[in-house]
Amino acid sequence: MKSWYLLYCKPRSEVRAQQNLALQQVESYLPIIQEEKTSHGKTKLVDVPLFPCYLFIYFDPLEVSVSRIHSTRGASRIIGCSEAMTPIDERIIQAIKNRVSVHKPDVESDLIAGDKVQFTDGPFVDLEAIFEEKNAQKRCFVLFNIMGQQKRMCVDSSSIKKI
Repeated sequence: MKSWYLLYCKPRSEVRAQQNLALQQVESYLPIIQEEKTSHGKTKLVDVPLFPCYLFIYFDPLEVSVSRIHSTRGASRIIGCSEAMTPIDERIIQAIKNRVSVHKPDVESDLIAGDKVQFTDGPFVDLEAIFEEKNAQKRCFVLFNIMGQQKRMCVDSSSIKKI
């Protein structure tokens, strides 16, 4: 009977293992999240595995040889694979899928220049501004009207929301 199992992969080879398993008609699931990475002073969002070096696979050990999965490029071994394999409950996989699809790395990730935003905390709470651009260290620039003049401010991205 088909069940979910946990496959340990070689370092940074999860996608490779997933591609090679797909060629063998073995279904797999690699939970991906976005993470902020800073390189040379620039911050960008990068897709990374939620569980590095691990991949969930869905197969029937009576139909697909375990040794065939172990010999797949990028794969290392199935976790809990000794005399009796340990399947993972379908509800756990579904819960991970639900949480990964809801996960948002930061507030301004879906904002583009010109979007109206509202302050959610701090001295400007409930006042409106215009999102200008993202800045490093989870901060961003907004244009804010104060005393009849438009000023550019650098604020913490968690203190604003899109309206």
